[in-house]
This record gives sequence, structure tokens and C-alpha cells, in this order.
Amino acid sequence: MNPMMAARAYAAVQGVAMPTAPAAQAPGVGDGGFADLVKNAMTDMAQQSKAAETQMASSIQGQGNLIDVVTALSSAEASLETVISVRDQVISAYKEIMAMPL
Repeated sequence: MNPMMAARAYAAVQGVAMPTAPAAQAPGVGDGGFADLVKNAMTDMAQQSKAAETQMASSIQGQGNLIDVVTALSSAEASLETVISVRDQVISAYKEIMAMPL
């Protein structure tokens, strides 16, 4: 899975349309940079994990529906896989940059 596939999968889960090619913008222009993207992904992953935990707790108490629990868990799993994929790509890019001759 490459970063673009991960971003599209994340956008599909969120219901957001992604452009096919990144828009050319000057640095500092727009709604944020890579750090904001990672921060938002981490926040979203934490929120979806909490939602899954809430669904599981209500199901254990006999108030929840099994379908809601499975849906919340799969959404949390998709968010976690996206964050892990981005992390792996960042580490890979860092290693490539460090291996470059000066």
C-alpha cells in the first residue's frame, strides 16, 4: 500500500472526495501542512477507537446492537491501518533521505 492509496482509503471512510493530483501551492498557503494532516489522522483514530469502546460497552450491558459494534470496530481498524501506513512511509522516506550522499 502506498501513501496515496492509504489517503484515498482514509478519505473514503470519512466520505471526503480527494483530488487525483495534489494542487500546487506555495508553502504556508492553504489549510495546513503535513503535521496538521498527521495530527488530524491521530485525533480521528483516537475518536473512532473511543466510539468503538463505547459501542462494545453498551453491547456488553445489553443495550447495543452487534452490527453497530462491528461497524465501529471496522472503522477504528481502518483508521489505525491508515495511520500505521503513513508512519511506515514516513520512516521509509527518512531512511532514504539519510542514505543519500551529500
